Amino acid sequence: MDENKQFETVKDYFNAQPEKVKFALQEIKECIYKVVPEAEELFNYNIPAYTLVKGGKREQQIMIAGYKNHIGLYPHPTTMEYFDKELSVYKKGKGSVQFPLDLPLPKELIIKMITYRLNLVIA
Repeated sequence: MDENKQFETVKDYFNAQPEKVKFALQEIKECIYKVVPEAEELFNYNIPAYTLVKGGKREQQIMIAGYKNHIGLYPHPTTMEYFDKELSVYKKGKGSVQFPLDLPLPKELIIKMITYRLNLVIA
């Protein structure tokens, strides 16, 4: 995917991805909606973002992105710290984790991470 390309909708973003990336993004999106059925879909930094609360600002969103060899999940640094041990097998940044495309997505862990972040946001 051309990372400089600007997308009009999240659907356009997903459709521009190779099938394996698109499928993984869709799986994470489903995890987000399982926890927050009313999440709003939007863009932040030209990648899909999902609000955890109505009208949620950057700190109240979960973002995802597709890359050639992995899916990036951006749940917030506090979430990354809390799940550090469970995420030890993955490449991580301060507020992000990379899930390789050649491994199954840890959907139950992703759901726990989203739930954790939601509880912090609404507290």
